[in-house]
Amino acid sequence: MNATDRTPAGLLRTALSDDPSRPLVTFYDDATGERVELSVATFANWVAKTANLLQDELSAEPGDRLALLLPAHWQTAVWLLACSSVGVVADLGAGAGSAARADVAVCGPDTLEEGRSCPGERIALSLRPMGGRFPEPPEGFMDYAVEVPGQGDQFAPYVPVDADGPALVLPDGSELTGAQVVDRARADATDRGLTVGSRLLTALPYDGWDGYSAGLLAPLAAGGSVVLAPRLERLDAASLDQRKENERVTHTAS
Repeated sequence: MNATDRTPAGLLRTALSDDPSRPLVTFYDDATGERVELSVATFANWVAKTANLLQDELSAEPGDRLALLLPAHWQTAVWLLACSSVGVVADLGAGAGSAARADVAVCGPDTLEEGRSCPGERIALSLRPMGGRFPEPPEGFMDYAVEVPGQGDQFAPYVPVDADGPALVLPDGSELTGAQVVDRARADATDRGLTVGSRLLTALPYDGWDGYSAGLLAPLAAGGSVVLAPRLERLDAASLDQRKENERVTHTAS
């Protein structure tokens, strides 16, 4: 990876230039049997479309706050990198409190009520297999699956993103700049022994730094990939071993 990358979006750009075809995020929902594998290029395309949605449709600007009220999911990872691309601060604080102080709220089907406290724009994700739409759009929300497909496949911020500006608000209220996010992700990658080509299996929830780091940021910083399986407890020991073999897992997070 490029040592000069100072934002999570910068890490993704380097991954795209290094090897766009390699897997980056593999997501399992063991309640539905869904498996989604996103190469670096495919993931970056989703990030670009989502960043264009943020910047052009929602008029988000650097320093604006986005309440990210989503579970561990590949689309959550996309939103985190889209925020970094625009310079929007991703607030991981739980519930209506983070939404009430946000300019944009991004919600799943289980957090719609919390999202309604957002005074600004509200986006809802169905989290259905294949990124499907809601059968009926939730009142007061834009349906992400309706809005994002028509967005551009390339993204360029109107204003350069300041790596030393706020980028992430953790549930304890602490804030990290883009550069601090990258530094912590690299440190976590080293602590976990991740290197280029490492494949990390994680079931950690996206409810704080550890989950986001294992579930995206540390593998990205190391030049590796993640197998995100938040409902891994549904597997018995034999099935878990088979999952690790099938996915060529080299490391696990707990």
